[in-house]
Amino acid sequence: MYRYDEFDRALVDERVAQFRDQVRRRVAGELTEDEFKPLRLMNGLYLQLHAYMLRVAIPYGVLSSVQMRRLARVARVYDRGYGHFTTRQNIQFNWPRLEQVPDILEELAEVEMHAIQTSGNCIRNVTADPFAGVAAGEIDDPRVYAEIVRQWSTLHPEFSFLPRKFKIALTGAPDDRAAVKVHDIGLRMVRDDGGEAGFEVVVGGGQGRTPMIGHVIRGFLPVPQLLTYLEAILRVYNQLGRRDNLYKARIKILIHQTGVEAFTRLVEDEFAALWREAPQALPGGELARVRAFFQPPAYRALEDRPAALAAALEENGDFARWSAASVSAHKQPGYAIVTVSLKPVGGVPGDATAGQMEAAADLADRFGFGELRVSHEQNLVLPDVAQRDLPDLWRGLAEAGLATPNAGLVTDIIACPGLDYCSLANARSIPVAQEIGERFADLDRQRDIGELKLKISGCINACGHHHVGHIGILGVDKKGAEHYQITLGGDGTQTASLGDVVGPAFPAGAVADAVETVVDVYLDIRRPGERFLDAYRRVGLQPFKDALYAAH
Repeated sequence: MYRYDEFDRALVDERVAQFRDQVRRRVAGELTEDEFKPLRLMNGLYLQLHAYMLRVAIPYGVLSSVQMRRLARVARVYDRGYGHFTTRQNIQFNWPRLEQVPDILEELAEVEMHAIQTSGNCIRNVTADPFAGVAAGEIDDPRVYAEIVRQWSTLHPEFSFLPRKFKIALTGAPDDRAAVKVHDIGLRMVRDDGGEAGFEVVVGGGQGRTPMIGHVIRGFLPVPQLLTYLEAILRVYNQLGRRDNLYKARIKILIHQTGVEAFTRLVEDEFAALWREAPQALPGGELARVRAFFQPPAYRALEDRPAALAAALEENGDFARWSAASVSAHKQPGYAIVTVSLKPVGGVPGDATAGQMEAAADLADRFGFGELRVSHEQNLVLPDVAQRDLPDLWRGLAEAGLATPNAGLVTDIIACPGLDYCSLANARSIPVAQEIGERFADLDRQRDIGELKLKISGCINACGHHHVGHIGILGVDKKGAEHYQITLGGDGTQTASLGDVVGPAFPAGAVADAVETVVDVYLDIRRPGERFLDAYRRVGLQPFKDALYAAH
């Protein structure tokens, strides 16, 4: 795990002091809200429907147990006892008092955390595969490069006032758990014909008002050229991206209007000039320095698939069901990756109480190496659990209310805060998610349905990633009433696709019924072993559409 150096500490401490004075002036009436707005946004502070909201960065989704306990303290002391983990691998606190926000930032700085660049037209929190460094089949650990990009992009003078916010995601494995194809820049590690590791560069993905799947503009980028190539992309965007229209300012719109081939030529020309005149080749020594922070922990030589684990799976059905949903293969024999669902039936997707955060931190210390991850699917991950400890870990999670065995199933719903909190939303997300969760609460039914990713957004900004949900739900305002548009067939993985709009939106009271109709059609048409997404791609939209509008 990366640890701050003297530059990081100085930057964060100075930012806290600056913001403390800015808040003092706002409270004293020396700054108007309009004058204060750009200052607070640079520190991750939003003004929502009912209160301020503070968004805290969790770079590439990695947390220490110490940091998780500090987040729990912030939730308990400065908020209402919980935090909300987001699809950007951040955490949001929804009820801080303005005059206490500098105190929160100071407490976060003590454990090497901050809220810098979680808002504004800059390079936002760099995200990565939550299984980074431990996934079986991984080419290289993307956390190393994510940290390098974080350092390079933080307060970068040329890219602090871009035409629009900018998001970068990285993955080092063939299975894309970072949704790189729906980011402004996605970096996927690949090998060339000689076996050298580098990056496939995907540009122009995104969701929101105009969803698009990104385009590959470089099939292989050598590692030393990473920062120079990123600079070339951002320079082209900074020069040509629109600033006169908020809705057409993203890089995806620039690429769409320019054309992929023309945009690629512009980037390659800019890159060639930079590399010739002022190359920023990533120094091998710097790469080694950062890589040293991500060395594997002191793994023990353990038996893979120990007999005691097999016996526990055989004897305890509840544990077996949890294990089937929550445990993934680890590259180290005898270890496992555990996904901790933050989606209890009837709960708020992504929320965790202060007590649950503390419990997760304690379990990370007891059954791992004190490290946790946050996924873009709003769950937590314990990356290094000995297989023999899985039954005891499960019991510990159950005591904390964190053992819901639904990861990847229909009730593992991704949802934004919606109209309950967000001033941009048209409709509520949380009550819809809760009703669907309760409708499909029966675990045997969930397991029979199999993998099904359901995602809900309360407005077109798509913070709930509904465009890439197998079933996507978008809240819309229809003559002052909340309605919900349904899309089918979206996918945020290596086979990325955008969902197809089924037809007219459904009223709030009909959404759970509509989802049930979609699931019933799938169960009727599926072939043995066929997932929902596979079945949808085989038969297309029409059978689902026919059933939905016949039934509703």
